[in-house]
Amino acid sequence: MQFQDPKPIYRQIADFILENILSEVLKPGDRVRSVRALAKEIEVNPNTVVRSYNYLNEVGVIENKRGVGYFISSAAASTAKTIKRKEFIENQLPTIYHNMELLGIELTELEELFNDIPEIKYSFILNKL
Repeated sequence: MQFQDPKPIYRQIADFILENILSEVLKPGDRVRSVRALAKEIEVNPNTVVRSYNYLNEVGVIENKRGVGYFISSAAASTAKTIKRKEFIENQLPTIYHNMELLGIELTELEELFNDIPEIKYSFILNKL
């Protein structure tokens, strides 16, 4: 996993899990990797993974079944979508609109491009698999 600044690593790990939920790699009831296994796999301190899991547990995306592990909650998909939509609208959309204005790209032109080039819709998903 490649980490990006300035977002804290624990939030980047949480985002990775949220994206897996939204792309249906993880589904309600699925067991999430153990803290130690995930920490080893992505080469971070287990405390960082614990922090990610605590955040996801607080927002209702995962549930801790004591002694068994963490599982994807039944409300995970809708919660993940709400979280990621809010982040997109607050953090990415202003930059997109700014660049569109600088380049003279109208919203209708962007919509036409998006509809005419279906690869754009799916290339991100395919690159993640």
